[in-house]
Amino acid sequence: MSKLAELEKLGQSVWFDFIRRSLITSGELKGLIDKGVRGITSNPAIFETAIAGSNDYDEDIQNLARDGKSVDEIYETLAYEDIGMAADLLRQTYDTSGGIDGYVSLEVNPHLANETEKTVQEAIRLYETLSRPNVMIKVPATAAGIPAITELIGSGVNVNVTLIFGLENYKAVAEAYISGLEKLAATGPTAAAAHPIDAVASVASFFVSRVDSAIDKELEKLNQTQMMGKSAIANSKLAYAECQQIFSGPRWQALKDQGARIQRVLWASTSTKNPDYVDTLYVDELIGPDTVNTIPPATLESFMDHGRVAETLTQNGEAAREHIAKLADLGIDLQAITHQLQEDGVMAFAKPFDALMQSIAEKRARLSEA
Repeated sequence: MSKLAELEKLGQSVWFDFIRRSLITSGELKGLIDKGVRGITSNPAIFETAIAGSNDYDEDIQNLARDGKSVDEIYETLAYEDIGMAADLLRQTYDTSGGIDGYVSLEVNPHLANETEKTVQEAIRLYETLSRPNVMIKVPATAAGIPAITELIGSGVNVNVTLIFGLENYKAVAEAYISGLEKLAATGPTAAAAHPIDAVASVASFFVSRVDSAIDKELEKLNQTQMMGKSAIANSKLAYAECQQIFSGPRWQALKDQGARIQRVLWASTSTKNPDYVDTLYVDELIGPDTVNTIPPATLESFMDHGRVAETLTQNGEAAREHIAKLADLGIDLQAITHQLQEDGVMAFAKPFDALMQSIAEKRARLSEA
């Protein structure tokens, strides 16, 4: 049994945090699916690497440029094709899992992160254009994104909530999801080809490694090096414990009785940034039921080679709470740090998006003359 199959038996799905045209057309993605990969996530940085950093798309860009397509139209055409092909490859996973897995995620324009209504409109447009039941639209968990989540779930649109770093923010995301389900139960789906309450899906993408990157700097200043490399896991374990509590009790049971699904926590940013740490740290230590880990290529390869499979997420919960409490005792404001990480994350996605659009513009100009 492969390690990915072992993880599945423990209730965790592995999604692949990368997409590129040649990954799909070469058969590599099909091979990964056969090995147990059960979904795909993308983001503006991934698309910039794929489109700007390769020649995979040059012929399409040239043809679209000659047809007079704008830079925005070229980007969307390329992204739609990749997302659509990947979703079609994963459709069998979606069907056989009963809609639990088999999803491909596409992010709304990161420049809309602070605009609720425009985010809702853009997300519905993307979902309806792609017109596949196993597409998830990524919406950031910003102050403006939270009410958008409720509106989108209430419309029957699958949502991957991204850029969650902190516990309070996670709680707001889960509340937005539940409120959206209650709205969906009352009104039914309103977007084209959207899902009813027993089929709509969502994941809450909780970012991991960047938390250690930020807090380790503070711990080093305080000469608390023995605490380094532990904050991200502790923070994630507290979020998971909160998830288990939120998705229980009478309010959730009323929705569950109508077929509603738990909003699984998805561990994102799970490659280690510090070379001193084990390269599979954020996979090995976050294994548990009703979760997803979206893993970038190099980390997935490492995990398949030497990762450890065991239910670790529910272990050492008290130690996780004690670690977070000690951070507070040291004067480290975890909530302020995670809020800043979210703001930085929005900018970190906007920059490659802008760079991608610039690259397409340059390729469009060059290739249309070729």
